[in-house]
Amino acid sequence: MSEPNATIPFDPVKIGIVSISDRASTGVYEDKGLPALQDWLTRALHNPIHFEPRLIPDEKERISVTLIELVNAGCNLVLTTGGTGPALRDVTPEATLAVADKEMPGFGEQMRQISLKFVPTAILSRQVAVIRGQSLIINLPGQPKSIAETLEGLKDSDGQAVVHGIFAAVPYCVDLIGGPYLETKVEVCKAFRPKTAVRPAR
Repeated sequence: MSEPNATIPFDPVKIGIVSISDRASTGVYEDKGLPALQDWLTRALHNPIHFEPRLIPDEKERISVTLIELVNAGCNLVLTTGGTGPALRDVTPEATLAVADKEMPGFGEQMRQISLKFVPTAILSRQVAVIRGQSLIINLPGQPKSIAETLEGLKDSDGQAVVHGIFAAVPYCVDLIGGPYLETKVEVCKAFRPKTAVRPAR
């Protein structure tokens, strides 16, 4: 029997991170998407994370197969970056929707809302989020700065949220689909859960 005041360990989580780029996957230039995703998630979560990174070209079938592989490997959260614009080779949303059990349109809507604070061309972004089995899959923008902004949201000079980032809703969504209990570092991103879904404070 554990001691009453024993520290409860944080749930481990396996997260798939996928950077989608023809040029980066062939070595034309250095990929910045995977390091940006790994850095932000490491800063944002208390949970021990096992990353499953993938760097692949802008090919619809390849993207879909990769997403399925990551879900089957036990990744409760899969984040992609790249391939969400209107260019002919941008097929990440289509590949993501092709493997979906459910679409979660609010994530894409909020990402565009955040990006519109900076550039009018944010309306050209086509990021989607879906659920497959017990996994949440989210398409993110391609630039490291935009990745952090959409995940973390926008804050004023006092550190108060002006526009909530999408990651505030991720832990509760993962709860609802049967995944691990994700606990965020409030100085980076404060997760929101209904009171009935919050575990006792550590």
